[in-house]
Amino acid sequence: MGQSEVSEEVRRVIAPAVAEAGLYLESVRVKGAGATQVVQVILDLPETEIGSLNSDQLGDVSRAISKALDADDVVPGTYALEVSSPGATRTMTEPRQFRRARTRLVNLLLNDGKELTGRLVSVTGGDDDAVLELNLKGQKKLVPLNTVKKGKVELEMNRVEEAVFADDDAHGDFDDDEEL
Repeated sequence: MGQSEVSEEVRRVIAPAVAEAGLYLESVRVKGAGATQVVQVILDLPETEIGSLNSDQLGDVSRAISKALDADDVVPGTYALEVSSPGATRTMTEPRQFRRARTRLVNLLLNDGKELTGRLVSVTGGDDDAVLELNLKGQKKLVPLNTVKKGKVELEMNRVEEAVFADDDAHGDFDDDEEL
């Protein structure tokens, strides 16, 4: 059995564990030859969710994937399992990927060579007729996805609405009525 057939078998075996975790199975790749192979699994949140896959979720589903692979023994010999998310700056080409990037600042390379950068507000339509709605400096711009060669999320290090403080000590230990 070749690596692509093994990859498809791995996909079949782990799909229930991934679905049970409420995640999307982006890709499976088995690479290497000989005694040790590497099984790479890329997972994402469902396209209806905004945010990022966290390390606790990855850890939990990694254990479930490992159990499923061990029970079915579809990878011959020993293997190393790598489970990760696609990453914040992956290249986006599919409607699903753009739906996951809602609320984010994106850079689009259009088929005609032009570039647009704006906040992705929504993705409407189906996979064949998807339209991206961007906020370009306060102006609404509709961009048919079939005019987009690729897109990328621009990392924003200061998005306040995504900041999460572990506890009050992370930003000072002041009472509401305490004077500074």
